Amino acid sequence: VIEMSLEALKKEVYEANMELVEKQLVISTWGNVSGYDEESGLMVIKPSGVPYKELRPDQMVPVDLNGNVVDSDYVPSTDTDTHIELYKAFKDQGIRGIVHTHSQFATMWAQMGKNIPCYGTTHCDYFFGDIPCTRLMTTEEIEEAYEKNTGKVILEEFEKRNCVEMQAVLVHSHAPFTWGKTPHAAVLHAQVLEYVAKMAIFDEIATGGKCELIKDNIKMKHYNRKFGPNAYYGQHKK
Repeated sequence: VIEMSLEALKKEVYEANMELVEKQLVISTWGNVSGYDEESGLMVIKPSGVPYKELRPDQMVPVDLNGNVVDSDYVPSTDTDTHIELYKAFKDQGIRGIVHTHSQFATMWAQMGKNIPCYGTTHCDYFFGDIPCTRLMTTEEIEEAYEKNTGKVILEEFEKRNCVEMQAVLVHSHAPFTWGKTPHAAVLHAQVLEYVAKMAIFDEIATGGKCELIKDNIKMKHYNRKFGPNAYYGQHKK
């Protein structure tokens, strides 16, 4: 049963990785998607450095949360340790998929080391408030265990945030990570992140950096009508 669920997850993770290409969120080999299987306690992630056009489902790499590759000849993504840190912290909140890209506009905000301000309802339909950027990593953190420490600085930022209300982060000087209840949900969040990151850049250009943040009551209304306890967005069974 576990083997069957892992094969299904490999297929799902493969399809989610290919979706990054379809949504124009990656070029070359810049990016990865992982999925977590609660039953086996294993994560499945894209192999390192394999071009998207050459990917196959059987190349997706199962890894345990100690970083050990399980029954695969492929080397997992170099970002594996970052994904592991996030699953350790977020899996109990139902997070089952993580995405890392270098999509242009979100990465621009990361390179500036700035949060993406919540300027409108498009943003808060998915992300509750400003999308955070982590602090700059120290020399020691970069040199000792870079990928693991990338995860740790993300989690440091989320000591004061809810990983379900905010399913995206920018890593200072690096690029974005997003997550969700499935690998495909995490890809959607990466797509929405890129969309709002682009709009925020142009908002700032058009207003000379004086665009006003969305009012709290509109922010609350739009987020809660989709995700709140009394959400009414979408179709409901009678």
